[in-house]
Amino acid sequence: MRLGVLDVGSNTVHLLVVDAHRGARPLPAFSHKAELSLTAHLDDGDRLTAEGEELLCAFVGEALQIAEDKGVENVVAFATSAVREAVNGEEVLERIRNTAGVDIRVLSGPDEARMTFLAVRRWFGWSSGRLLVVDIGGGSLEIATGLDEEPDVAISLPLGAGRLTRDRLSDDPPPPEEVRALRKHVRAEIARHVGEIARFGRPDHAVATSKTFKQLARIAGAAPSSEGPFVRRVLRHADLTDWAAKLAELAPEERAALPGVSERRAAQLPAGAIVADAAMDLLELPELEICPWALREGVILQRLDTLETPRP
Repeated sequence: MRLGVLDVGSNTVHLLVVDAHRGARPLPAFSHKAELSLTAHLDDGDRLTAEGEELLCAFVGEALQIAEDKGVENVVAFATSAVREAVNGEEVLERIRNTAGVDIRVLSGPDEARMTFLAVRRWFGWSSGRLLVVDIGGGSLEIATGLDEEPDVAISLPLGAGRLTRDRLSDDPPPPEEVRALRKHVRAEIARHVGEIARFGRPDHAVATSKTFKQLARIAGAAPSSEGPFVRRVLRHADLTDWAAKLAELAPEERAALPGVSERRAAQLPAGAIVADAAMDLLELPELEICPWALREGVILQRLDTLETPRP
């Protein structure tokens, strides 16, 4: 069947069309996305602005038309941190539901962690043993660990790269005192939850997903995306520590000139690197392997698992 997944993220809103059926690897057929940066459209009261709602509504309508044109039979739509934490998020989604006719499900933070974990488990398989998965989004940080497809623990923290950049860094490059304060804040937040993860034992395989980790790995020397998804890519903590300090000192245009870094995401990369460095340090992870599958693929796999197998 042809399935469409509409992902309303904090940075990017993305329609992914895949050809898939139960027991098979989903094959991407078409991709359409826009960097709406919904976190930048939250006012001081964490209310999604009229402009943000208008941009989102327009994209959803466009995406649904594309899905129809591409022959999509089933659309799964979900929203993450930016909409979840907007005080008027449900109102906005209700208006979109009434005008566009699509039901956008708001995922909880732990649900994001669980579905991302499922995608990573399916990608690497059972031979990975105990998995530990770390994902940095625009609005939140997710961490999950487990031996099965359902993790033993799934944690979501308000430490997304976009959120921290907006709320805690006043300029770019950020002042050194703000960088120090951000580093202290991030480490204190993660440290509160280390015991929940550590009590399940050391992971056999530590994995990272998300654009932030992919960019950091590329900067540190990992293969470019042009070499395909099956090339092994690793981010080593020893390399990341140097870059976490250096990225905050670079001008935005210098960051954007680094390999694998997009101009639109260059501003939030220093905060993302601080979070990644803290997570690897506090969880005692010398390296993280980068997984090409993440939340979207987890949502696809979960939907396929729940679809009835058609009778012959």
